[in-house]
Amino acid sequence: MSQKELNLKIYFGVLFLSFYSITFSQEQKDSTKLMNVSYGSKGIQLETRDNKFLFQLQSRLQFRFATPYDQDPLTYDDFNQDNQTAFKINRARLKVGGHAFEPWLKYYWEYELSQSNLLDFRIMIEKWDWMSFKIGQWKTEFTRERFISSGEQQMVERSILNRPFTTDRQQGVEIYGHLKGKGIADFNYWVAALTGTGRGNTKNDDQNLMYFGRAQWNFLGRTLDFEGGDLEFHEKPTAIIALAGVTNRSPYTRFSQAGGGSLEGFEEEKPGQYRVNQYNIESAFMYRGFSWQSEWHHKNIIDRVNNNELTRLRGYYAQAGYFFHTIWPWVPKHLEMAGRHAVYRPDKNFKDNLQRESTVAFNYFFKGHKNKLTGEVSYFDFQDSSLQYTGGWRFRVQWDISL
Repeated sequence: MSQKELNLKIYFGVLFLSFYSITFSQEQKDSTKLMNVSYGSKGIQLETRDNKFLFQLQSRLQFRFATPYDQDPLTYDDFNQDNQTAFKINRARLKVGGHAFEPWLKYYWEYELSQSNLLDFRIMIEKWDWMSFKIGQWKTEFTRERFISSGEQQMVERSILNRPFTTDRQQGVEIYGHLKGKGIADFNYWVAALTGTGRGNTKNDDQNLMYFGRAQWNFLGRTLDFEGGDLEFHEKPTAIIALAGVTNRSPYTRFSQAGGGSLEGFEEEKPGQYRVNQYNIESAFMYRGFSWQSEWHHKNIIDRVNNNELTRLRGYYAQAGYFFHTIWPWVPKHLEMAGRHAVYRPDKNFKDNLQRESTVAFNYFFKGHKNKLTGEVSYFDFQDSSLQYTGGWRFRVQWDISL
């Protein structure tokens, strides 16, 4: 038996024993309290009649076809690689959530079966709207694009900005809440202290932590969920403007689902080598089938080992989608068209060093984001610091289904 198979068996065994202990203890206290079994938006649900315990189990599968390649090109040479047309299972997730002892004491786990990675594990205390607490490992709310689940995106995948600017999953503690005022006085906030070494890393490289904050202004008096596209068809205009910032010192200059990593040119990874300061300005809007979101990113990397050398990274994207059946009745009701344009500057010192992405996508929603088919076409063009220019097309189709 491989280590991966052993890990999976242990993981599912823990899930079974955890749920069994909860239900057994409840039956011992009062044999008249039975479990309610149902199926909802978060999968199979088992809940005690007193609402003290809730267990939700859901799986998600993502099938993808891509040509001539799947991953975004990162360098000039990537455009000259051989055709790598592929069909693959891009994601296979198991999600477990619910609450225990009280409805406001919540928990959530998420596991990537194809790579044997524990992605999320967190406990939330959400007794009050104005202040909640979270501890564990999760995706930070630094960018709207990254925080939106991969199953609820408008496109097949996130933009070229995600790799250099996301802080991804981190371990730590967070305070967050919704400050509901009258009219325009409506805000959300998030403040966190994190280890700053990425997913799955159980220790820090030095005494420095990652500090994160986000302030979101719901200036029309209504909040927007972290979800791509206006599937709810908001009857009233709903919009947000958000400012988020992160500071961290670690061996890493980027993060991903795999954990800490290096951007091009920063392959040296010594403890506490890089001081990274970054901020992001966001906007989002939804109204009657129309959706908009954008991000403007600024990131400074200071190499504390090699003469405090400063590198400045910049980038932005704008994205919009619309259900055209609202103006043309012959268009299928569940069909959405979306477009995105993204620009990334790896080093502001080199004016002509630009990477661009333009994408058009079509979504057909069989059952909202829980069962949808997406097709997209993208064009990339790169110009590096030596003024070499290249570009290329990519086509992808993806079926995403939650069970």
